[in-house]
Amino acid sequence: MENQQLQYQHTLKGEISLSGIGLHTGAHVNMTLKPALPGHGIKFQRVDLPGQPIVKADVDYVVETTRSTTLEHNGARVSTVEHIMAALAGTGVDNVLVELDGGEIPIMDGSSQAFIEAIEKTGLQNQDAKKVYYTIDTNISYYDEKKKVEMVAMPAVDYRITCLIDFNSPVLGTQHAKMKGIEEFRTEIAPCRTFCFLHELEYQLSLNLIKGGDINNAIVVVDKPVTEEELARLAKVFNRDQISVQKEGILNNIELRFPNEPARHKLLDVVGDLALIGYPINTHIIANRPGHASNVEFARKIKAYIKKNKHNKDLPVYDPNQPPVFDTARIERTLPHRYPMLLVDKIIELEEEKVVGIKNVTFNENFFQGHFPGNPVMPGVLQLEALAQVGGILALNRVPDPENYDTYFLKIDNCKFKQKVLPGDTMILKMELLSPIRRGIVEMRGTVFIGNKVATEADMIAQIIKTREGK
Repeated sequence: MENQQLQYQHTLKGEISLSGIGLHTGAHVNMTLKPALPGHGIKFQRVDLPGQPIVKADVDYVVETTRSTTLEHNGARVSTVEHIMAALAGTGVDNVLVELDGGEIPIMDGSSQAFIEAIEKTGLQNQDAKKVYYTIDTNISYYDEKKKVEMVAMPAVDYRITCLIDFNSPVLGTQHAKMKGIEEFRTEIAPCRTFCFLHELEYQLSLNLIKGGDINNAIVVVDKPVTEEELARLAKVFNRDQISVQKEGILNNIELRFPNEPARHKLLDVVGDLALIGYPINTHIIANRPGHASNVEFARKIKAYIKKNKHNKDLPVYDPNQPPVFDTARIERTLPHRYPMLLVDKIIELEEEKVVGIKNVTFNENFFQGHFPGNPVMPGVLQLEALAQVGGILALNRVPDPENYDTYFLKIDNCKFKQKVLPGDTMILKMELLSPIRRGIVEMRGTVFIGNKVATEADMIAQIIKTREGK
């Protein structure tokens, strides 16, 4: 994928349907990946449950990491999300709704390969919204003394990962794997299958924890002598006539896809778990002996850093050399306003919970003729109107056919005018959601920046109303 394409958000060109067995539940699951609007992110929907609840793919909603990564929110619980999350991150999919009729992502062959192939077959749709990458300005470290896990994120211009594993096993030994850029994921990392040791497998089978396990969806490392009786029992568990042990210590003569396939799969898990940060990141990750629990704790630490950094550097950056997310023509397709009441020139950022617009204030604005004509000042009410229009873009971006809806503002609170807006100023208009949209009611906080100073701020409540019938 070209760098220019990566500047924009992507969704799928069409729906993808897959089905398979859950590794831990053993239940057959149907999964459908559906395209989603810019800023939607990745969300899972349990269509088999009352109300069809949705859980966002976010590290804040991780509730279990014992054998896989499990999310739960709003009554929706989805486990083993790491392989599909890695596939979406590896192909650059930003916005998708994953519908499931069960509680676990199908294990497929134990890798991300089937998901990658389905995504590539369907293709990606370039969206009219910029993709914002977050960089790490300093080293972020995580260490688990008990498990001897060490992870660090270092500043870098792209996303790369170095992974090291050491299980003190004569069969597996010490391995390492590298991903020099996310573009390598599809060919070098995605085909690598999950693995476990025979003693772990036997223990989990004794507890009835792996109901969907099969020799074809995991590499089983045999790290101890195995009797013919034990092999016969495993054959019965996996519905096989016979199971054998390869001389390298891999059950049933499975050929590795790479000599270091286990290390590469651990790297795959790191990609999938860190995708739950919710932000595309540029950093060099070094992961020594990683696992789902440590990956998730590390992801939480990185997300906390980004959120704190965003708060400290909350001033939107306007680079006129960058193409807008929405130009004036695109804005007019969403908003009903026209000259002289269209007070937004372009949108430069559009996320699920935030939008940033630009208004260039010139001496030729019609309101300057009568508003303090000898000392022209932009009316505060029009600054609020400009914010409201930007907020309308954010609100209408959440509906499937925005041209058939309008936003009407119901209330303005905590309004403060801190600096005059004068001819020649460039207004940077930022609106952020204060709470999820419910029943069409949108609560937002708006800020007008002139340079690096706040000119105006206010809390606003609007309502989305259908005003036109769809075509």
